[in-house]
Amino acid sequence: MVLSNPLSRRGLIAGASILTAAGSRAAAKEDRLVDGVVILIDSNEPYVMGHAISYSANLAKHFAERGTKLMIEVVANGKGIEVFRADKTALAEPLAGLRQSLPNLSYSMCASSKAIAEAKEQITIPLISGATLVPFGIGRVVDLQFRGWAYVHA
Repeated sequence: MVLSNPLSRRGLIAGASILTAAGSRAAAKEDRLVDGVVILIDSNEPYVMGHAISYSANLAKHFAERGTKLMIEVVANGKGIEVFRADKTALAEPLAGLRQSLPNLSYSMCASSKAIAEAKEQITIPLISGATLVPFGIGRVVDLQFRGWAYVHA
């Protein structure tokens, strides 16, 4: 079929480009070696922090039943850093137990938020066992999303 209208040719080329790009993205998703979910906590409300814990456990169970190994990272940012503060969290034991039962679970705290809180409170904030620092919590979330991880806001 020969198209005589130049706009139709451009449309055809644009459409082919879109389909090719979409196909590449779909292939990239299929080629992923790791399926992951990042859960952001940016509140120090106890029910929000509790949701992050239950989300982690429920996601791990849901995907394990499907035979999928799921990586889960809980990222604390802003006021949410309280969840991983050894001096303030009421959830140290449940968090430790969850990490023991889920080897693919990790905890990250925003170093920027930690530094702000330390300056404001004039103390050094201790982290719970197993928590690590990342430069910026929101940066970590976006980095993981760029790698194809799903995002959940607790």
